[in-house]
Amino acid sequence: MILGQVLAGRVPAETGAELNRYLEDYVRVGGQTGRSAAAALSAVVIYFRYPLLAFLLGFASIGVVLLPCVTVAYGFFLSFSVCCFTAAFGADGVLLALAVFGLRCAVTVPCYFLLAVPSWGTSAALAAVSFGSGRRCAPVIYGRSCWLRLGLSAAALLAGVCADLLLAPALLGMILERIL
Repeated sequence: MILGQVLAGRVPAETGAELNRYLEDYVRVGGQTGRSAAAALSAVVIYFRYPLLAFLLGFASIGVVLLPCVTVAYGFFLSFSVCCFTAAFGADGVLLALAVFGLRCAVTVPCYFLLAVPSWGTSAALAAVSFGSGRRCAPVIYGRSCWLRLGLSAAALLAGVCADLLLAPALLGMILERIL
């Protein structure tokens, strides 16, 4: 996260104008694109990518290495994005970042950790079997709780996608009107 903050400070000043134009265009066309299939698919990908990757890495022994890497990447990209908003818009950038990333983070971060922590444990157990003496001490079980966590996370993520598609353009429009 610190690296994301440092690198966001090195973004050129003209990025603020580009970001401002992008946000105004997003709000202007938000009514039409907010309900399109492409917008919905994009939101589903944005919401599901990290939690689903964390879940799937629990089925491979390489997840012991990749899950921490994915977590670092998730933190970096989120921190970099938020810091770009604050660097471009100053104190108002915090409100803009909250409008753009707030709901998404409130949903995806808990779902990510709800899936990543147990996945790391099962991945570590698989790695112990793979790189151990070849004898399995205890079976690696993907029980009911594993699938329950996935189902609960999927439901929360889908609710977040729907709320984001309905609320984000309006919320962002109100904040941009206040700032500009």
